[in-house]
Amino acid sequence: MPFGEVCKTARRIGYTGLEVDASNLGPDPATLPTAERAVYRRNMEDAGLRFVGFHSFLKTPTWLHLTTADTTTREETWDYFDRLIDLCADLGPEPLMVLGSGKQRSGNVIGRLVDGLERMAPIAAARKVTILLEPLSPKFTDHVNTLAQAESIVRQIGNPYLRTMLDTHNLVAETENAATLVSKHREHIRHIHLNEMDGRYPGSGSFAFAPLLQALRDNRYPHWISVEVFDFKPDGETVARESFNFIRKIERSLT
Repeated sequence: MPFGEVCKTARRIGYTGLEVDASNLGPDPATLPTAERAVYRRNMEDAGLRFVGFHSFLKTPTWLHLTTADTTTREETWDYFDRLIDLCADLGPEPLMVLGSGKQRSGNVIGRLVDGLERMAPIAAARKVTILLEPLSPKFTDHVNTLAQAESIVRQIGNPYLRTMLDTHNLVAETENAATLVSKHREHIRHIHLNEMDGRYPGSGSFAFAPLLQALRDNRYPHWISVEVFDFKPDGETVARESFNFIRKIERSLT
């Protein structure tokens, strides 16, 4: 589906924002010319959508690696991250960049990751882009598997444009439920991804979304809640619609 149709379809279903995989904008998204950036932004705005931000933004070019021992490649990748911050800011006001990228932070590399984030945080702040260090399941990476670990790095760097987020299918290493985690880490949680533990769309499995959504309401969470899925059967539009209706039904039942 063309990007403009994606926007119209999402808004017709009821969504108010769009979170984008940067690689869907081209094989080298940071090189998108100003005119093309303006078209993507206009597609979202004309449909009545807000640009939420990027996820999976380091898929392309394929040589990118944030924490490699190869100093030249590592520096070029952080430079590319810098350019993606500009692209993100050009697509909408005060967007997010969800830093998952499990393969790029595995091994004895946490110091390189922290050094790079310290470098990026003031650059992101200047463009009012918030970088989100995402805790990932241990099957994806051996670093930053819990909200507590992510929050520790966020506190260490101490820039308000570096925060963390909660993704329901990445709660494998947590010892507390999602509702408790929201209450404990609410100061640093800036975004939510909803999906089943196996990556399917909300409502297609057995994850208990109601307590999480209740906790977000109780804690007066003011930020985005995004549907992020990895299995688009039977098709993307059906997945989007079923997810939206499922979540809205739960919201109507909350106290």
